[in-house]
Amino acid sequence: MSRPLPKTHAPSDAALADSGRRTIGIEAAGLQALAERVGGAFSAACRLILGSRGRVVATGMGKSGHVARKIAATLASTGTPAFYVHPGEAGHGDLGMITDADVVLALSYSGESDEVLTLLPVLRRQGNKLIAMTGRPNSSLAREADVHLDVSVPAEACPLDLAPTSSTTASLAMGDALAVALLEARGFTADDFARSHPAGSLGRRLLLHVSDVMHAGDGIPAVRSGAMLAEALVEMSRKRLGLTAVVDADNRLIGIFTDGDLRRTLDAGNVDVRATAIDAVMTRDPVTISARALAAEAAHLLEERKIGSGLVVVDDEGKVIGALNVHDLLRARVV
Repeated sequence: MSRPLPKTHAPSDAALADSGRRTIGIEAAGLQALAERVGGAFSAACRLILGSRGRVVATGMGKSGHVARKIAATLASTGTPAFYVHPGEAGHGDLGMITDADVVLALSYSGESDEVLTLLPVLRRQGNKLIAMTGRPNSSLAREADVHLDVSVPAEACPLDLAPTSSTTASLAMGDALAVALLEARGFTADDFARSHPAGSLGRRLLLHVSDVMHAGDGIPAVRSGAMLAEALVEMSRKRLGLTAVVDADNRLIGIFTDGDLRRTLDAGNVDVRATAIDAVMTRDPVTISARALAAEAAHLLEERKIGSGLVVVDDEGKVIGALNVHDLLRARVV
């Protein structure tokens, strides 16, 4: 049988907004107090992690466990190998996931969580360094730690002073502070971040190259210099890129013919597509790109030069090795 929901009065919109602002104000005050305590212990925690040959193992129960999961995920994505272990499961076999080279980051606002404290003797025997994050510097967990990070707050935002609110925000902020300090200490770059986020938009922008999205081999639309316009139109229709490269006998690019060129040619007057050489109507010295360039660079080039058709890809000798258009970049989710 489900428990009935508590009866509520009908607060005004202003009262609801006031409650929200008050909550944020209380949490902001907690974060300001936290920032003023970041000092020697914080630096010591960073140095423990930087000097470790292993990973950071974050653990915590309840809301502290949720925060620990987030901290582990943030560390892992910013250059510090980390993962979360549930303290209850750790006591039933998952301790085997923790090696003696790992640094343990234990979260408990009270510093007295039984599930976390139970792990300490085993971790000590194994030789693990322990960083504790609590709101009570004199708690059992804080006293046992090699480094204690004080995340105490003046007050919880919860008016009943029961639900973890300001305290979890402070713990989360301290975790972010650790991640960013370690990121900067390691010289972690945007490229490094992209390598751990290959499915994200940043990863696609920083890891995907023109060679990954271009049409190559038989998929390249190209005709030889001296070919008739009709042949070029057939090639454009067959390859469906809205353009064709015009190459010499050595496959070097000498021009390009696009849908736009076709419209301009037809607007200029009567044209016999079977008797007009492509060299007479093509665009000479077209914009090109290297296969080594990032796909994002190709997208920027198309936008910057207002190119609506696409790009021909050439090697260092000017030979045509590929072609792409904006639809290829859209499919790759680069734009």
